[in-house]
Amino acid sequence: MKSSSLSSKFPLTFWEMAGASGVAMSFAVGLVGVYLTLPDSDYSFLKLPRTLEDLHILRDNLERYTSDYTAQVLVGYCMVYIFMQTFMIPGTVFMSLLAGSLFGVLRGVTLVVFAATAGASSCYFLSKLIGRPLISSLWPDKLVFFQDQVAKRREGLLNYMLFLRLTPTLPNLFINVASPIVNVPYHIFLLATSIGLIPAAYVTVKAGITLGELQSIGDLYDITSIGTLFLIGLASVTPTLISKKMPS
Repeated sequence: MKSSSLSSKFPLTFWEMAGASGVAMSFAVGLVGVYLTLPDSDYSFLKLPRTLEDLHILRDNLERYTSDYTAQVLVGYCMVYIFMQTFMIPGTVFMSLLAGSLFGVLRGVTLVVFAATAGASSCYFLSKLIGRPLISSLWPDKLVFFQDQVAKRREGLLNYMLFLRLTPTLPNLFINVASPIVNVPYHIFLLATSIGLIPAAYVTVKAGITLGELQSIGDLYDITSIGTLFLIGLASVTPTLISKKMPS
C-alpha cells in the first residue's frame, strides 16, 4: 500500500528516473571535460546568465578565450544550450544573444539553430521516455488542445508545426515536450524545428551584436518583429488551407 501510494504521488518509475539522470550525467561529464582543457584561470564568471548584466560579464570574459580556444568555447556553448533545452531550463534567449555577440550574425545564427534543434530533439526523445506523466500534470489543458490540433491537421502537419515554431502561439518548450506525446513524427518535428527557428534566431542573434544598446529582453521583439513572424507563420499554413478548400 505504501509503495503504491508513493508511486501515485511521484509519476516516474525508477528506470525512467535512471534514464533521465544518465542523460544529465552525460552532459555534466562533457562540460567537465571542456573545462579541463581550458587554461588555468579564475572561471567564477562561468554561470548561466539570468539577466543582461550577467550576460555582459560572461561575454566580456569569454571574448578573451574565443580566439585562442575556439573549439572549446563552441563545444561548451553547444553543450550548455542543448542541456538547457533538454531539461527545459529557461534562459536560452541569453545564450542566443551571446552567440551574436561572440560570433557575429552568420556564424551565430548557424550555431543557435544547430544547438536549439539538437536540444529540442534531445528533449523530444527524453519526453518519449518520461514526458507523459509530467506534461499531463503541468499543462493538461494545453496538451488536450495540442493533441486535438495535431489530430485535425495530420495531412498538413509539417505546415502546422512550422506555424507553431514561427509564431508565439505555443511555447517552444511545450512543443518540444508535447510533440512525442501527441504522436508528431520525429522527421516532421526535426524539419519544422530546424527551419522554423531561423527567423527568431536571426532577430535575437542580430540584437546580440549591439548588446550594449539592449535595455531589456522585451526590446527584442517589438510589434514589427512579432507581426513579421506571424506573417511568415501564416504563409507556412496557407498551402494547407488552400488545398482543403479546393475540390477533390
